[in-house]
Amino acid sequence: MAEVLVLVEHTDGTPKKVSFELLTAARALGEPSAVFLGAPGTSAAAIESLGKYGAEKVYVAESDDIAGYLVAPKAEVLAQLVSDKGPAALLVASTAEAKEVAARVAVKTGSGFLADAVELAADGTATQSVFGGGVIVKSKVSAGTPIITIRPNSTPPVEQAGAAAVETISVAISDGAKAAKITDHVVEAKGGRPDLAEASIVVSGGRGVGSAENFSIIEALADSLGAAVGASRAATDAGWYPHQNQVGQTGRTVSPQLYIAAGISGAIQHRAGMQTSKTIVAINKDPEAPIFELADFGLVGDLNTVVPALTEEVIKRKG
Repeated sequence: MAEVLVLVEHTDGTPKKVSFELLTAARALGEPSAVFLGAPGTSAAAIESLGKYGAEKVYVAESDDIAGYLVAPKAEVLAQLVSDKGPAALLVASTAEAKEVAARVAVKTGSGFLADAVELAADGTATQSVFGGGVIVKSKVSAGTPIITIRPNSTPPVEQAGAAAVETISVAISDGAKAAKITDHVVEAKGGRPDLAEASIVVSGGRGVGSAENFSIIEALADSLGAAVGASRAATDAGWYPHQNQVGQTGRTVSPQLYIAAGISGAIQHRAGMQTSKTIVAINKDPEAPIFELADFGLVGDLNTVVPALTEEVIKRKG
């Protein structure tokens, strides 16, 4: 069976959920092999969990040259691995950094590059949502090794035992790849909610929320569901919620299992960032709001009444 390389997304050696999603998606194309790139000594904690989700091999490249610079060293290591192993495909997450790494690898290896896939077929055909989500296309790489980025949450992670045999990769980074050095790390303060890009449930508020203070009812519903909190551009521009929580074409793109839009009209800018969600629930007092065209379930009503009642019901059923 052909080998499929998967670039591991991790934080100090702890794989992110999207890595397990990629390993699951890779099985459609062949035998998954994880590629771990990081600082010395960080891979040990990841091996077992990668094998738990199907990695037959784990290629490990640990070096200060990888961890201490931006994307160029990672691209060099991956390009060399693609050239040496001749895999059926290379899969990476559709994150800002990983997409840049993937694009560089595609150039270095003369390979076709597909971004933001939401589904993969066994023949390598990728389903993509393009033009702000207005068009669904099916694409296939016709030259070199298919290099494909996949949106987080588009593939539910499924456990499947793999051997996780470790193979260490020697690292020799060119001087040209060291032109941009990381000089400092700042750890962003985070609460107890899941990361917006990786959350399986997202509750978002829009202009209809009315104020920054009123976002507390959106947060309460999110917390009752174990969800991340999102916001429309109108809400973030008004200063009601931080810009890093903006969902939309100029914000974050999410694809959770459940997306709840409260007080969001459904402008194309917002829809582009969430319309690949598996189930969409809209709450809006305007029955003509465009969001209802996209929603699987819609509720016409005042969110100040509906959202607290929904939160109360969720808590009651969980209790």
